[in-house]
Amino acid sequence: MANANQLKDQGNKALQAEKFDEAIGFYSQAIDIDGSNHVFFSNRSAAYTKKGDYENALKDAKKTVELKSDWGKGYSRLGTALAYMQRFDEALEAYKDGLKYDPENAQLKAGVQETESKLKNASNPFNDPQLEAKLFANPQTRGYLNDPSFQFILQQLKADPSNISTYAKDQRVMQVLSLLLGIPLDYQQPPQHPSKPKEPESKPKSEAKPEPAEDPMDSNQREAVAQKDLGNAAYKSKDFATAHKHYDKAIELDPTNIIFYTNKTAVLFEEAKYDECIQLCEKAVDIGRENRADYKLISKPIARIGHVHLKRKEYKKAIEELERSLSEHRADSVIKEVAKIKKLMEDEAKKAYLDPEKAEQEREEGNKKFKGGDYPGALKNYSEAIKRNPEEVKTYSNRAAAYVKLAEFGLAMTDINKCLKMDPTFVKAYLRKGQILLLMKEPTKAKEVFEAALKLDPQCQEARQGIYDCQFTKSTLNPEERRKQAMEDPEVQSILADPAMRMILEQMQENPHAAQEHMKNPAIRDKITKLVDSGILQVR
Repeated sequence: MANANQLKDQGNKALQAEKFDEAIGFYSQAIDIDGSNHVFFSNRSAAYTKKGDYENALKDAKKTVELKSDWGKGYSRLGTALAYMQRFDEALEAYKDGLKYDPENAQLKAGVQETESKLKNASNPFNDPQLEAKLFANPQTRGYLNDPSFQFILQQLKADPSNISTYAKDQRVMQVLSLLLGIPLDYQQPPQHPSKPKEPESKPKSEAKPEPAEDPMDSNQREAVAQKDLGNAAYKSKDFATAHKHYDKAIELDPTNIIFYTNKTAVLFEEAKYDECIQLCEKAVDIGRENRADYKLISKPIARIGHVHLKRKEYKKAIEELERSLSEHRADSVIKEVAKIKKLMEDEAKKAYLDPEKAEQEREEGNKKFKGGDYPGALKNYSEAIKRNPEEVKTYSNRAAAYVKLAEFGLAMTDINKCLKMDPTFVKAYLRKGQILLLMKEPTKAKEVFEAALKLDPQCQEARQGIYDCQFTKSTLNPEERRKQAMEDPEVQSILADPAMRMILEQMQENPHAAQEHMKNPAIRDKITKLVDSGILQVR
């Protein structure tokens, strides 16, 4: 258990250094040793979240809550993962569930406040991610984007839609709202029911309606937008030649609109004309900057350059461009894409590094150093052999032996468990695991492992000697040591937590002869034997 905690501490250091994969590796090793510790799953969930792998972060958060349902931090992890996945209703529920157990938890309170704000903003029409593009495309609203006073009002409405009462008399705001909601500006309320008294009018009937907003677009710009729409229709039907024709015409009519260039780059991308696509994307960025386009619009052609490099499997360049896009606008989809590419690069690097022949050379070199007493050197060779060929079961067993010599029993146990998972019939691995457990002063568990080896090979003298060593080790432990050790055994903990077993143990205490009846049941007999062997229960 101490070794599992050491791995957790190493994971924490790696996480603080933003070495997320390394942190995940340490936490995973800790979980292999002790899969019942909720803290290990909680910390790994945090590492997955930092990495941007929200699916695995959610799995670990759920496991954390399952193992420790009254721990507020587990619900905080759960809420965070759900929030990053845009599942705000579920995230809010998770944060509130956590506050039931930990009402003063600041993280949970902040989570509730932030999620409620996001839910509120999700219903805010002014938070439409396509808002600027829609305003630019509409002849009635395009000119507003060049007005600093209107930009200020727009930011106020994005932050809090209730601010609309302040700007209700601004004809521009009403025009934008009608566009977003799809309601004509001159929409009239239906006539009131005859039975209801007519409301008094706040203004004289003779008052004239406000003049409609002036169309800020000239005839060229209006025609350019129409050509863009025709290009979009052609693009959707995969008629790329026609799409180019319309986008080129739109650019000719209005060369200041970044959207026309960006749409044309999409056609070039589909046609696999990657060099032309990159060139036009860079031009789109320049046009956008010259005409003070919204950062979201500028980020799109940059992201497309990244997608070109991704198609070409130029992963480093793809990440560089996608991160450049994020510097303009942090789109969640691009953040996730960068994380996926980094994972792909990592997997491909591992795959490219595989070489079974070199792996065997490293393993043999490790064996030589092990025999010569150079255990750190042997460990280095075995680790390199595993990187070169992670499917060779013997190498994990060899590295476990090196860890034992260095008194790293927890790491040795991780390797030997991996070894047995890969080959459950590997007798030598059982023998090695039994010896590790004996060194960790867990003779009861060691005996079970040696018995498993003996079952696979009835003639194995090392297994028989191991069973004898276990019995001898038990006899050298004083009763208090045996009980303390037994109470750390998950199996013993499970037996003692079983209400039926507690009742049976109480009956045996009151009536020793009751033990004879209970021992007739094989399942109960095995559990009682386990408690007796552990020193928890004494039978006279």
